[in-house]
Amino acid sequence: MLTVVSDTHSTNSHRLSGRTLQAVRDADVVAHAGDFMRESVLDDFERESARLLGVTGNNDDAGIRDRLPEARNFTFGGFTFAMTHRQRGGSTALSLFGRQRGADVVLFGHSHRPTYERTPDLVLVNPGSHAQPRGYRAAHAEFERREDGGLDGRLVTVDGEVFESFLVDADRSRKV
Repeated sequence: MLTVVSDTHSTNSHRLSGRTLQAVRDADVVAHAGDFMRESVLDDFERESARLLGVTGNNDDAGIRDRLPEARNFTFGGFTFAMTHRQRGGSTALSLFGRQRGADVVLFGHSHRPTYERTPDLVLVNPGSHAQPRGYRAAHAEFERREDGGLDGRLVTVDGEVFESFLVDADRSRKV
């Protein structure tokens, strides 16, 4: 499983709880789309994760900026993911970012709003914030491999409620 989190905004701990904490512990890969804030919080995530891939956010300290890139690509389940904290210009800029990086899925944060969006070329997913939802649901995203080669994706609250499900496949995505 791939678990995606973002926007922790903490000075002293990972602030993981409930289903989000369990999803981070159970994941093969955890992706964090920025705004840990303090290097000790990044260290906490590394202790909870089998494999953590992160990017810097606009509120991250120098220690995090020294350790993590602003953007990165990785593969999971045969799909290429591109991750950044934010791209000014909304969906259009995020789609361009993904196409430039050869991605099937773009992961991003910053707005704290959990979002799934299908574009003609790729899938855009913001996991929201598990720790500081700012009026939205406290949430994270999960992706699991399918036997047919696709990925089941979902947005999940900290309490475990799945409120958006989607499929990433050869056609890039379909809402379930």
